Amino acid sequence: MKYHSDTGSFAFVDVETSGGSGRDDRIIEIAVITLDEGVVNRWSTLVDPDCEVPLSIQALTGITNEMLRAAPSFHSIATEVAERLHGRLFVAHNARFDYGFVRSELARCGIQYSTRPLCTVRLSRALFPSYRGFSLDALIKRYDLKVSARHRALPDAEALLDLLRIY
Repeated sequence: MKYHSDTGSFAFVDVETSGGSGRDDRIIEIAVITLDEGVVNRWSTLVDPDCEVPLSIQALTGITNEMLRAAPSFHSIATEVAERLHGRLFVAHNARFDYGFVRSELARCGIQYSTRPLCTVRLSRALFPSYRGFSLDALIKRYDLKVSARHRALPDAEALLDLLRIY
């Protein structure tokens, strides 16, 4: 199965992971907010990574190993993820990270996914080169965005949607 994205609509994506390596670590939470002709659809889930999540990641995200034991595996949601991304521009903050993890997880499930993501870090730097600080925290503060919980997939994806509405 092969999916490829065009730029007809948007998928705002955020993942939380068990570490920093797309090859060795796994997604523990994913959110995809789609925007199609003004219609917004929100979806997120915890993901059982089939490994222990380091305490440092648990402290950062608030996602514990116990929470993940009842979550679906990525393999069981892979087709749904691919369908939510299909035909949409993949938008993420530090897109190389999120896109790399999603692409790796889909590949492990036999799904080829390829697109040119839109990185909100790069977009922010291009639009406002005189500003300093382009972390998601800095942008949330700069634009007074309301975020219910940082380092959780759905609230962070919501921040990206709000950010692009401002831009």
